[in-house]
Amino acid sequence: MVRRFETPYMADWFAISFRWIMLVGLIVSLGRGERLNLQTAWPLGLMIVWNLANTALTSANVRVKYHRFLNIFADLFLAGAFFWVQGGIQGPASWSGLLPILTGSIYFEFFGSVVSAILFAVLVIYTGVKLDANTPLAVGIGGMMAIMGLVFGFLGRRLVVYMRKNRELWVGEEEKKQAMQSERMRAIYELTSTLSSTLSYKRVLESALNMSATALNPDPDQLINDPLVGAVMLFNGGKLRVGSARRFTTADMRVTFDGVEGVLKKALDEGESVFFKDIGYDAELGRVIALRNCTSGFCFPLRSGFNVYGVLLFAHPDPDYFNTERRNLLEIIGRQAVIAIQNARLYQDLVEEKERMVEVHEEARKKLARDLHDGPTQSVAAMAMRLNITKRMLTKDINAATEEIVKLEELAHRTTKEIRHMLFTLRPLILESQGLSAALQAMADKMQETFGQKVTVNVEDRVVNQLEMGKQGVVFYIIEEAVNNARKHASADTIAVRLRQMDVGIALLEIIDNGVGFDVKAVTQAYDQRASSSLGMVNLRERAELVNGLFQLDSTPGKGTKVQVYIPLTEEAADRLHHGRNR
Repeated sequence: MVRRFETPYMADWFAISFRWIMLVGLIVSLGRGERLNLQTAWPLGLMIVWNLANTALTSANVRVKYHRFLNIFADLFLAGAFFWVQGGIQGPASWSGLLPILTGSIYFEFFGSVVSAILFAVLVIYTGVKLDANTPLAVGIGGMMAIMGLVFGFLGRRLVVYMRKNRELWVGEEEKKQAMQSERMRAIYELTSTLSSTLSYKRVLESALNMSATALNPDPDQLINDPLVGAVMLFNGGKLRVGSARRFTTADMRVTFDGVEGVLKKALDEGESVFFKDIGYDAELGRVIALRNCTSGFCFPLRSGFNVYGVLLFAHPDPDYFNTERRNLLEIIGRQAVIAIQNARLYQDLVEEKERMVEVHEEARKKLARDLHDGPTQSVAAMAMRLNITKRMLTKDINAATEEIVKLEELAHRTTKEIRHMLFTLRPLILESQGLSAALQAMADKMQETFGQKVTVNVEDRVVNQLEMGKQGVVFYIIEEAVNNARKHASADTIAVRLRQMDVGIALLEIIDNGVGFDVKAVTQAYDQRASSSLGMVNLRERAELVNGLFQLDSTPGKGTKVQVYIPLTEEAADRLHHGRNR
């Protein structure tokens, strides 16, 4: 019966090694005695085959049933056969009895060595008396074998004790390593669970930092006193700011980084983790007080595709602290942190988008109220006042009253057109039925009819065909907002609307007027006062973001205004467009 073990037995390797040494010695003895021939050396060949078989089994961590007994009996038989064939005590290898004695001392310590020595001594004495008739010499050699059994039994005992201690130490180290590995795996599991169960930015950052420290140093007692320094830095306002940190001072928490020099620049540009030393000499990190006592560090970029969120930074006073195992572990944690930060960012964007949509709807209601107040409401009030005047004139001057009624009719028609135009901009049914090009032309016609404002439209059909209906609606409202702003504030003779494909997968929308223009910087700064003009510009920018586009505004007093929106038509084009902007 064969059994396989996870770890090798050192006793087997010792027995095999000593057996090879004995075999070499026996071969040398036969060679010197000129007895190395097939007739007398066949037991030696069996010993070599036997040891080769043992070597193969031991290499595979395999043992047969009664493995130790089988080894001793085989060595006794083969050594005895070799002793007998070689001529007994008068032969060149009378010391071959040491082979079973060594095997017995290794497998059964003192008892095995003595028993093997006694059995072989009996063989020696019997051979000496039977073959050579030299009883004194046979008894002497037998006695020496017995003494060798005692000596090797004692040495075997010491060897086995030594091997057991080493094995216990080795097993203890392995168990400790397994326990530390299990603790690290538990820390990673807890990190993954924590990060996947929260959408809070602050909790994500704190969890990533704390769990990283735990995974790097699983021993709780050592973790408390470990001088490991760590920080999660995220981009905010174009700069890296400390989101969460370990062992940072209050002053360190306020430090910001540009990420354009040293370790931070290398990690962000290459998108790969960086192991570094001499932190004090780093152009940016050298300003952090907590890092000045550290001699080695590890920086992992928190990046997903073209989106760069920040870096995960660790440092330690020990120059050899960040070995390959710890660096690999930090990379695993960093990747998990990227996913969690990405989810938190998406959730935050969703919340902000919800709030922004509420604001957009509120602004739309306010705009509708303003337009009704400034347009149809004033016209209706004027009609009511003129009707009152006309009623009085009917009793005094019929002709004048008739002229006033004509003016009232014109005012009513104009008011009706204004209301229809407002309804058209609120929900242009032609956009849903006939598409963007027809809706824009209808808007231009209504602008000319209602306000006398000339609007030219030039739209490429191949661009419209690549836009989904939802995006067509957003593009329409961008154009409508820009055209209305130009009509109200620019005093332009002509407003030109152009939509064309400027690059593979990217369309360019332009709304250009030759009006009075304005100071863009001044209007942007006036946003805090909620100026109506600035709100129109903000609406344009926000609607451009709905189609994943880039918004640009160029205006100079006295030279007109140009609104440009770069619209990606594919996901690949969106990545290229925004990546180019980030660079």
